[in-house]
Amino acid sequence: MAATSAGRVLTLCRQFQNAFRISTTLSAQQSTVTLTKGRSYPHRLPSTLLSSSWSCNLDLAVQCRPLYTTISRRGLEEFFDIPENWGEATVKSGAPWTAKQLRTKSNEDLHKLWYVLLKEENMLLTIEQESKRQGQQMPSPKRLKKIDRSIRRLDTVVKERENALRLLQTGQERARPGDWRKDVFGRIYWYRFREHALPWYMNRRYKRKRFYTPVFVAPHLRLRLEKYLRAKTRKQKKESENQAVLKEKFPQMQAKSQ
Repeated sequence: MAATSAGRVLTLCRQFQNAFRISTTLSAQQSTVTLTKGRSYPHRLPSTLLSSSWSCNLDLAVQCRPLYTTISRRGLEEFFDIPENWGEATVKSGAPWTAKQLRTKSNEDLHKLWYVLLKEENMLLTIEQESKRQGQQMPSPKRLKKIDRSIRRLDTVVKERENALRLLQTGQERARPGDWRKDVFGRIYWYRFREHALPWYMNRRYKRKRFYTPVFVAPHLRLRLEKYLRAKTRKQKKESENQAVLKEKFPQMQAKSQ
């Protein structure tokens, strides 16, 4: 009985070893086929040009390499524009992304677009620095402004979604909850809540903070408000006097305004 059980265990081990060898060889063949066909970068082609064999290889490529990186063989050329634009006075470029267009994108698309814009900005900054070094004008410098506008609008759209999600989950308008409070001078400021190891009535450091305004500060608050209103009135009066002087010197300004 012992010999038969040992023989069965040995046969099972051999079958498992053979199956493992077959699976490793198949995975190696699939990876080599994916690498050889992936050099032409089919993921940049339209969907109409992709065949069924390419789709299979794309699935394998996505499983093996989930994070997209640039071409390793180009190196520092990624920081420069394409050779067709070298020496050109003007380079054609599209319009910046608008907030309306970005709001229709998903979070995954916005995440990808952020890195695309960041890469484009690094390339344009390199071209700007190289143009300064050579004492020449950068071709189409408006591209930097377009990239900057797109990045700022993308950041605004992401913050809008974060604020909406926070309002839905916690009901707080700000990322860090807090409250409007007064200090000893009567100034109103936003106090951000923080976590403490002790409750507030046992925390001596917290109790040393004075979130109130003493009674004797009330007259000074009135004087400060009066000073602010006087400065505002003085500024408006000075602005109106300057406008009157300009209209006296240039009468055509008044005719155009009418």
